[in-house]
Amino acid sequence: MPCVLFIFGILNKILHHITMKQNLANITLVVRDYDEAISFYTEKLNFDLIEDTPLSNTKRWVRVRPKGTNGCCLLLAKAKNTSEEKSIGNQTGGRVFLFLHTDNFDRDYQNLIAQSIKIVRPKTQQPHGTVAVFEDLYGNLWDLIQPGED
Repeated sequence: MPCVLFIFGILNKILHHITMKQNLANITLVVRDYDEAISFYTEKLNFDLIEDTPLSNTKRWVRVRPKGTNGCCLLLAKAKNTSEEKSIGNQTGGRVFLFLHTDNFDRDYQNLIAQSIKIVRPKTQQPHGTVAVFEDLYGNLWDLIQPGED
């Protein structure tokens, strides 16, 4: 009987790993000011404001995400000390931080230009799709990508 229980335990662990489902819910983006960040993401990039909940006199739980998706949110977190302030606009040491996929590159690229958002690398055709690199209000780099047809 102990052998059967041992085998059952192993099978249970294997099935748990096979059926385990995970996803990213939020990615923290350190910001200088909640309201200026909300304004940039909702008014210039046309993101939805999902949540803005006060947690204290100085801290809020603020989440935004691209329209038309139920996926991962950006958690806008106000820098609370000098160390965090140093990371504003440089969360990845100068590399592209986030990758914004679109179903209409030209529409969204023209929106970036119309909103006076800095284009770091203009539209190019890459093996993985149409791509441009832009900066957010703090200087973090983003790829705007319309994936290629597979």
